[in-house]
Amino acid sequence: MKLNNQYYIFRHGEAVSNKKNISSCWPEKFLNPLTKNGKQQIKKAILKIKKLKIDLIFSSDILRTKQTTEIIVKALKLRIKFDKRLREINTGIFNGKSLDQWYGFYKKDKDFFVKRPKNGGENYRDVKKRAKNFLEAINKQYHDKKILIVGHGGVFENMQALVKNYTEKQQILYKKDLILKNGELRKL
Repeated sequence: MKLNNQYYIFRHGEAVSNKKNISSCWPEKFLNPLTKNGKQQIKKAILKIKKLKIDLIFSSDILRTKQTTEIIVKALKLRIKFDKRLREINTGIFNGKSLDQWYGFYKKDKDFFVKRPKNGGENYRDVKKRAKNFLEAINKQYHDKKILIVGHGGVFENMQALVKNYTEKQQILYKKDLILKNGELRKL
């Protein structure tokens, strides 16, 4: 995929769900704010983000990303554009439950691309489609901008694989390289 802008992805700071190893997507099943550590991760990253001279910020509209973006925006003095396509992968019946339960639903790595949990769950193909739709729309609307995207690990794993034109087998092979830690900034 050819990009008309410079994109930087930033995974939200540590939230309660990360600390407790709980799946949290839309709709949010419990109050899942940033932890004290999560807020510190963002404040630490702001120095790097300021140096990038960002023009636009897009963010998921889930609480932990909203809080992350609000801290960044306060420092950069920019407006936020929230976008539902940046929400975390919908884990369906596993939303609000242990991540181990969700991961246990998949017997093989390739199952992440084809199996969907009940109650509106998504697979990686669904998330990649959302990420592609988002990037194509932004590429049409803006040119030669520096854009910061604040979101979630599952979305960013698939977004990077999309931009790198990875096959599903390659995405599985390079999964460890595609994962962002909480509070991590990376050029797309």
